[in-house]
This record gives sequence, C-alpha cells and structure tokens, in this order.
Amino acid sequence: MIYHFCRRSDYSSDAELYINETLSTQGFIHCSPRDHVHVPATLRARGQPDLVVLEIDETRLPKPPVWEDGDPPDPDGRLFPHVYGPIPTAAVVAVHDLPPRPDGSFAPL
Repeated sequence: MIYHFCRRSDYSSDAELYINETLSTQGFIHCSPRDHVHVPATLRARGQPDLVVLEIDETRLPKPPVWEDGDPPDPDGRLFPHVYGPIPTAAVVAVHDLPPRPDGSFAPL
C-alpha cells in the first residue's frame, strides 16, 4: 500500500479518477509509505484541519509507482512513491482522517 494526503474536498469516491494538481505541474502525484505520510503532510499542510489520507493499493494502478527522491530530498535518503498518471478511485481501498495535533503537526497513521 501507498498513501497520499489531500483535502477532503479534493477527493470523491464517486469520481472515476483522482487527479491532484501536481500531476499537471510536476507530472506525477506524490505519495508516501504509511510510516512517513505524516512528514510531508506536516511540511506542506501544517495545521490544515480538513485532510484525509488515501490508502492506495498500488497493484490496482495502471502503472506501478516510481520510487524517487522526495521534494525536498529526505536527509536519510528515503525514497517516495510517485504515481505518473491519475489514480483510479478503484485503487483507493480506504480513506483515513488526518487531524492536526495542537501544534499543527500530524501524527503517524
């Protein structure tokens, strides 16, 4: 499984595909392994109260994710899964709430 955080209003299970703005600006959708999704969420969306995490079964994607450096690169050399295309909602097996902690950071899933 791979994970992607987004605003609740940006994801609809009724749509056939999920498309994030980074697909058009960077050519891929940023994802994370389960144990690390809270790190980019805290970096990019600190304190945002309306986030969810999409749990994605990568075997249901049209193409497998590509594991590459993050943006910025992880100081420990950790790689992140990038999805080069829209994500079929059939690949999203669960949607988890991601509430911020009092300091605005996010806890691990």
